[in-house]
Amino acid sequence: MQISNFFIIVLSVLFTLSLAEKCNPNDKKALLKIKKALNNPYDLTSWDPNTDCCDWYLVKCDRKTHRIVQLYIVASNISGQIPAAVSELPYLEFLMFHKLNLTGQIPESITKLKNLNFLDFSWNHLSGPIPPFLSQLKKLNLLDLSFNNFTGSIPSSLSKLPNLGALHLDRNSLTGEIPESFGKFTPEFTNLYLSHNQLTGEVPRSLGDLNFTLMDFSRNRLQGDISFLLGTNKSIQILDISRNIVEFDLSKVEFPQSLTSLNMNHNRISGSLPEGLVKLNFQYLNVSYNRLCGKIPTGGDLQSYDYTAYFHNRCLCGAQLPECK
Repeated sequence: MQISNFFIIVLSVLFTLSLAEKCNPNDKKALLKIKKALNNPYDLTSWDPNTDCCDWYLVKCDRKTHRIVQLYIVASNISGQIPAAVSELPYLEFLMFHKLNLTGQIPESITKLKNLNFLDFSWNHLSGPIPPFLSQLKKLNLLDLSFNNFTGSIPSSLSKLPNLGALHLDRNSLTGEIPESFGKFTPEFTNLYLSHNQLTGEVPRSLGDLNFTLMDFSRNRLQGDISFLLGTNKSIQILDISRNIVEFDLSKVEFPQSLTSLNMNHNRISGSLPEGLVKLNFQYLNVSYNRLCGKIPTGGDLQSYDYTAYFHNRCLCGAQLPECK
C-alpha cells in the first residue's frame, strides 16, 4: 500500500512538472518590458504574464533550452523607439521589427545579443548615423536597415562582420563613398543593396575581388568605371547601376553566363552592345539614356524588349529603334 502511494505521489509530481511553464522567467520579464515600452499594443495581447511566454504570438523558444530565440513584429501600427529591453534576451538569434513606426536611433545595448544572426529594422523611421558598433555582432548573416532615415556615411567597420551574407542599406539618406574595406568581406558576402541614397565617388575596385549574386547601386551619384564588377569569371545574377554618373566603354565588357538582370539606364556609358549579350537569358535589360552607338546585336532575348530599353542613346540602332544606316 505504501509503495502504491509512493508511485501515485511520483506520478503527481511528474504531471505537475509537465504542466510547469517552460519559458525562462528572465526572458518573460524582458518581453513584458518590451511590451510596456511599445505602449502595450493590441498585437501583443497574447503576451499575458499568466501564461507561458513560449506560447506567445510573435516569439519562438528553442525546443531544448526553452530560451527565446526569435522575436518578429511585422506590419503593425506600433510606434515608439527600439526597446532597450531587447538586449535582455541573450539567446536571441532572429530579431525583426519590420514596417512599424519606430523612431530614434539603434541603441548600443543591442551589441549584447552575441547570438544574433538575423537583424531586420527595415521600413521604419529610424534616424541618425548607422552605428559602427553593429560590427560587434559577429554572427550576423543578414543586416537590413533599408527604408529608414539614416544619414551620414557607411561605417567601414561593417566589413568586420565575418559571417555577413547580405547587407541592405537602401532607401535612406546616406552620403559619402562606399567604403574601400567592403572588398574585405568574406566570400559568403553576396548581396549588397545601396540604392536610393546620396552616395558619391567611385565604386571601390576592391569589390571586384568578391563574387556577388546581387548588387543594387541605383539612384545615387556614383561615378567612374564599374566594368570590373562583371566578367566571365563572375556569378552575378542581378546588377543595377541605373541613375548614376558611371562612365566606361561597354563594348569591352565580358558578361558572366549567370547574368539575368542588367539595368544601366541614365548614365554616361559609351561604346556598343557586345555580341556576347545574345548568349544570356535575360529577364530584364535596360541601357537607355546613355551614349551608346552601333547596331543592337541580333539574337537571344535582345529583340524581346521594346524601344524603352534602348532609346535615348547617341546612335544606337536596330531592333525596336530606327534601322541602322
